Amino acid sequence: MKLIKLAVISVVILFLLATSMGLLFPGTVVVSRAVDITANKDSLLPYVQNLYGWQKWIVGMNTANTTLQSAYTGTLGKTQVHITESPANKYVVTSVWNNQEQGWQQNGTLSLIQQDTAQATTVVHWQFVQQLHWYPWERFGSMMNDKILGTMMEQNLHNLKKMVEQLP
Repeated sequence: MKLIKLAVISVVILFLLATSMGLLFPGTVVVSRAVDITANKDSLLPYVQNLYGWQKWIVGMNTANTTLQSAYTGTLGKTQVHITESPANKYVVTSVWNNQEQGWQQNGTLSLIQQDTAQATTVVHWQFVQQLHWYPWERFGSMMNDKILGTMMEQNLHNLKKMVEQLP
């Protein structure tokens, strides 16, 4: 009986310790990447404003487990993606990435910023923001978001840059 009591108390103390340590991590995770593309921002719009444009440069958008319900709503594997354009600025595209099965949601923003240079250069800034629960495993797992998501974002932005700069 003493052994069972010791085990229960140990589990409770370890859970409280892990939760306390997890609460020291931020509740919001932001992963952001940017790339300079030698092109006018208007020439980039067809590739960033809707999911049909995303299919041309985002890895995994042309697979069998991707279903597009419209230009602004689709399913990538088990993740629902919904694009909403910001009415105040057509050069900012917002999206919501929602995975019901794993219980997470991320808000994405793609911004096109024209640089004042002799050569038309546009900065494409892509950002994901995720609000975390208090769960310690979620907080500890968020440490890998930048490494995993950031690498994917860099690869996709490089694909966009290569594709747009090769256009006539």
